[in-house]
Amino acid sequence: MASLQASSFLHSSAYSLPTLSRKRTITSILDLPKTRASNIPLHDLQTGRLAEELEKARSYTSLKTTFVDKKFTKNDENYGSDSMVMEKLYAILEAVADRVEMHKNIGDQRDNWNSLLLTSINAITLAGATMSGIASTIAAGAAPLGAFKISSTLMFIAATGMLCIMNKIQPSQLAEEQRNAARLFKQLQKEIETTIAIGEPTDRDVNEAMQKVLALDKAYPLPLLGVMLEKFPSNIEPAVWWPQQQRSGQVTSADWNGWNAKLEKEMRSIVEVLRRKDKEEYLRLGGKALKLNKMLAISGPVLTGLAAIGSALVGSSSHGSWAAILGVVAGSLASVVNTLEHGGQVGMVFEMYRGNAGFFKLMKESIESNLLDRRENGELFEMKVALQLGRSLSELRDLASSSSNRGGEVDEFASKLF
Repeated sequence: MASLQASSFLHSSAYSLPTLSRKRTITSILDLPKTRASNIPLHDLQTGRLAEELEKARSYTSLKTTFVDKKFTKNDENYGSDSMVMEKLYAILEAVADRVEMHKNIGDQRDNWNSLLLTSINAITLAGATMSGIASTIAAGAAPLGAFKISSTLMFIAATGMLCIMNKIQPSQLAEEQRNAARLFKQLQKEIETTIAIGEPTDRDVNEAMQKVLALDKAYPLPLLGVMLEKFPSNIEPAVWWPQQQRSGQVTSADWNGWNAKLEKEMRSIVEVLRRKDKEEYLRLGGKALKLNKMLAISGPVLTGLAAIGSALVGSSSHGSWAAILGVVAGSLASVVNTLEHGGQVGMVFEMYRGNAGFFKLMKESIESNLLDRRENGELFEMKVALQLGRSLSELRDLASSSSNRGGEVDEFASKLF
């Protein structure tokens, strides 16, 4: 009976110790000395042996508890630091997910602008041309003539004003900007999720994610007034949606990180092909699309303005026939030009070429940065480059070899995707 009471007292004293965590309590109890009160011989209960055993167990438990306490205090500090980094990453992830939805919704809205404004302006223009033609068939001085003239003239003036606004903001280009932004924010979202899934993120990951978010916000702004991207720039530059590459400096030759001299030579050849072929080609095509868009953007309002003048002069004795022809023909041509510009989405095509040139510029900077500091593993980076260019590893190496042998002059483009 005394043995059972002693065992109960021992367990109750062990469980009554203050604990910081369940793990520490369990560890303290499990690591008690092998001596148990239940193993103490019965005849020793009548002596001071029981008190000695209990004191020894209490002292060992106190020592173990103190050791584990210090250990967990240190781990709790590390856990707190890691927890704060994770909380920051999750906060950035929520903001990025919200931006994906914002840019997607606004992109859909601006695409609707393009189709609705195109339909409305064409309907107004064709209605004005029709009324101008009808007015030319009415005898001078008749009552309906004035009504048709005023109505057609007002329609052409309204179409001219709406076309000026539409050509200024280029809704198809705005929609393409928002589509690109939604795609890039979704890509950033996946990168952050991968960083969290792999584990052990650092403050550097948090800073990089923040810089990427801010760079994307600057590259693809949501408002129209004040910060809207220039739709007819004087100089064509690739789109830039990434922060400036942070380079840590030249690494030692011993720290290869999966790189070798052959792979470095291969990557330098790929950079040369990207610079000479892909990037330059898309900038050239973007320049042609921009010139065409400028011509159409100017021609549309000019034609509707001429149609308004012709419509106002219909029925006059000196310019009646020519005025009718000008009103009908200019109005019809304005509808055709408007359809070519906004129905063909020439602004969107220019933005697409500009974005593609930016993609190749980003690849070029990324390769050059890794050649300098070898931040990413060489084999893994080579596979990423091949996937981004739509090539297999063997095709990528063949392209690099051909470029190296010909001094960078190759007939094919580096990318097979677009």
